[in-house]
Order: sequence, then C-alpha cells, then structure tokens
Amino acid sequence: MSFEILGIGTTTPQHSMEQSEAAIHAQVVSCGTEVTDQQRRLVPILYRRAGVKTRHSVLLENSIESELVRQSFYRPADSPGDLGPSTADRMQAYEKHATPLAIAAVSQALAAGNVDPAEITHLVTVSCSGFSAPGFDIQLIKELGLPAGTSRTQVGFMGCHGALNGLRVAKAFTSGDPQARVVVCAVELCTLHQQYGWCPDKIVANALFADGAAAVVGKQATDNSGEAWKLVASGSTVIPDSEEMMSWRIGDHGFEMTLSPQIPDIINARLKNWLEHWLAPQGVAIEEVGCWAIHPGGPRILNAVAEAVGFDESQLTPSRDILAQFGNMSSPTVLFILKKLQAQHAKLPCVMLGFGPGLAIEAALIN
Repeated sequence: MSFEILGIGTTTPQHSMEQSEAAIHAQVVSCGTEVTDQQRRLVPILYRRAGVKTRHSVLLENSIESELVRQSFYRPADSPGDLGPSTADRMQAYEKHATPLAIAAVSQALAAGNVDPAEITHLVTVSCSGFSAPGFDIQLIKELGLPAGTSRTQVGFMGCHGALNGLRVAKAFTSGDPQARVVVCAVELCTLHQQYGWCPDKIVANALFADGAAAVVGKQATDNSGEAWKLVASGSTVIPDSEEMMSWRIGDHGFEMTLSPQIPDIINARLKNWLEHWLAPQGVAIEEVGCWAIHPGGPRILNAVAEAVGFDESQLTPSRDILAQFGNMSSPTVLFILKKLQAQHAKLPCVMLGFGPGLAIEAALIN
C-alpha cells in the first residue's frame, strides 16, 4: 500500500539574518579572547562556504534591514571557560518555541490537504534538537482540535533524516488501516545549540544550522488517487564502521555536533551501489528518477551525491535553493524541498535522501 500525500506545510520563525550577520555574531559571541586573529578571520570564510544566504532563528528579536539583528540569549564569552547557556536553559527555550512552529506547519498542511483536524487518527512527531514532556504533540492535539484519542508516536534524536523515518511510520499506519489519517510533524530549533570557542567542526555546524518546521498529512492511496504524490517505498542502511563520522551528543552546554570531512568520500564510495539495489525491486533504475529531494547537509555532501549517482548538476538546484534560503533545518528540510518540487510539478518518480549519525542513509521513493 502507498501513502498518499494530501498536503504539506512549512514554516520558519518570524525573524531571520543574513549569513554575513551570522558570522559577525559568531565572532562577537562565541569566539572568546583565546581565539587568535587568524582564527577569527577564518570564521566568515567558513560561513561563506556553507552555501547559506539567510537563516531563521527563534532567538532573534528583530530582522529590520537597516539594523544589525539582535538577540540576548547568547552573551559574549567572558573567559575561555565560558561555553554559553546551559543545556537546561536551551531546553527551556525549546519548550517555549517549538509548539508555535508545529501548530503553524500542521495547520498549513491540513488546509492544503482539505483535511478536518477531527479526522486525524495518528500523529507522528519528529525532533532531534530538544526534549520536553508533555511535548508539542500534546499541544497540537489541544490547540488544533485533534481527537483526544489520536495515537501519538515520537521519532526522536535521529538527526537530519528523521522526517523520512516519520514518513515510513505514517505509511505503515495507513497500510494497516484504510480509514487512518496521519500527520507527520518535524520541528527543529537547531540555533539553540550554537557552540562557543574555536573548533572547526563546531564552527561549520554553527554556520549551517537553522530553525524550522514542516508537516505532512496523508492517507492510504487508492485507485482514485490520480496524480497525487505517493510514498511507495522506504529504504535504510547503516554504513559499516562509520559511527564516528557524524555524531549528535548532549553536552552541558547544548547538543554537540561532529562532522567528519570524510563523509563526502564515504557517500561517493557507497551510495550508488546501495541505491541501485534498493530501487531495483521497485522497478526503477537510477536514470529513470525524475527528481531528487536531497537533504542539504552542506555543499560538499550535495556534490558527493551528484558525483556518486551520476546525475546532472541541475538536479541539485532545489536542495541548494532551500539551503541558501533557509539553511540546514535538520529534519524538516527535506520536506521543504519536496514541497518546492511539488509546486514546480517536477517529474516523478522522486527519490528523497537524508544522512544521519550511524552513518545512516535513509531514502523514500515518491511516485
């Protein structure tokens, strides 16, 4: 059974900043007195290489073009040991700001799919950037009027491919029940985890990540589904001996990301063979894929995918555009790309790809 996508909703926080402003902010706030002038000069270079032009954050207090953006959450480091707000402080901010974004994304998806909130039977929430209980799933039921008996499932701490895991769960629910109406909602507040100090891995992560939310509402596809986009298959693999290539761990001052520079090489070496074996039972060859929704973990990762799979550079345009416009929002990002492809009436089938700690590859086939 396929999962018919009825509607997609996407949203970001109200305020945004240009990448050049973000680099200045990083120099002032998180690069303390122990950072050398040479290291400080490297910060804007690393930010420019990230492929991001603008990013939204729940922490910004304004976004007036004539003013430098303001925020008061991150204070300038006053000593080498100052690592910024505690994880508890960051989680309080997560609890405050996650729900409004989730409500906006789900409301938009329900409206796009012409689905009454009272029809929803299952809610799948996705997040890796914060924890609270009761969480935004409870608030979605309360604020949007979903039935109190809505079955809730949380896909937690799976990283940038989390929305693909959420879609797999939604497809399983609708495959078992033709009456099921499922919402998948991914919310990430990545800017709550800016890291202080000089560490190239952390600066690269600081330069990439942003905040956003996306939601999908769907049901079991039928013969009457017509031209609707449908999730027909999901795929997953963990690359052997790659556990330390990417990590996302909880520290005392936020969640800490590590990204190995070897990741693009591993993708280049392993992706195509796995894709061919996964797509073959679906009757699809790589050259028959009409469009690609690739999570933009960064410019080098996108380049590695194109080189490994062997498709034209233009197939990366939707992913590059979303990265430039919004930054890497972790799990919601690939749904932003899928919505863009739908609006462009892109050619099907579509392959969605995401990469996360493991090193894991997640994929979805849309037809």
